[in-house]
Amino acid sequence: MGELLRVTKTLAGYLKRPDLYPELGRKIIKNVFNRKSAFKGKEKTNLWASENAVSQTEAIEKLFGKKMEKFAEKFDKEYLEALRKQQNCPVKMGGAGALELIYEACEFTKAKNVIETGVAYGWSSFAALKSLEKRNGTLYSSDMPYLSQDGDKYVGFVVPEELKKNWKLFRHADRESLPKIFSICNEVDVVHYDSDKAYEGMSWAYPKLYSNLRKGGVFISDDINDNSAFQDFCEKNGLEPTIVDFEGKFIGVFVK
Repeated sequence: MGELLRVTKTLAGYLKRPDLYPELGRKIIKNVFNRKSAFKGKEKTNLWASENAVSQTEAIEKLFGKKMEKFAEKFDKEYLEALRKQQNCPVKMGGAGALELIYEACEFTKAKNVIETGVAYGWSSFAALKSLEKRNGTLYSSDMPYLSQDGDKYVGFVVPEELKKNWKLFRHADRESLPKIFSICNEVDVVHYDSDKAYEGMSWAYPKLYSNLRKGGVFISDDINDNSAFQDFCEKNGLEPTIVDFEGKFIGVFVK
């Protein structure tokens, strides 16, 4: 019953938003005709990732030549306030990811322009913005509205108010948001992908994000274990990524 209510609320939310009809059409096709293809190559990539994975600490040292400092300790007061806000938030979304990896990627590249896909509470946004504020840089974020739980106003809820001046949030699916972002920012220093985890969605976004990533920039993708899109992309482009084992899932990272 709960699942039926969620689907009904989501559909009703889409129908109220004509600007989201293209994404509604894609979701219907994916869920009706291409459901299995979302996980294409999953077993192959999980084996590959598990054989090559390192810890976040090792990855930061290998990629950026730095000893990892815990984000929660480096920015303790802001982190604790963000954690308090998450705990009091009435809407439940995804928790914090590899914050140190994102922050150090921005530090390594001296980032002025960063793109992320997927926001939720805004933990990754928080990490990127803490680095970007030093250079008055900009974070461009793409995130779909949370149509099933009336959670729109809580997207980015943990991001400190003083950091939001450096943040531009686009509230559509990647296929609509990314072209808008690229029209005002055609070269970025760091990419963090954490949105559509279906094979087709990742395969569509990766080449576009990669082509707008400057040489020497850092590409990060969460949850590469869901299918083989990241592995296939790296092999096709001759890339040798670092695989990070993080809380039972795998993150893919490379420097362009």
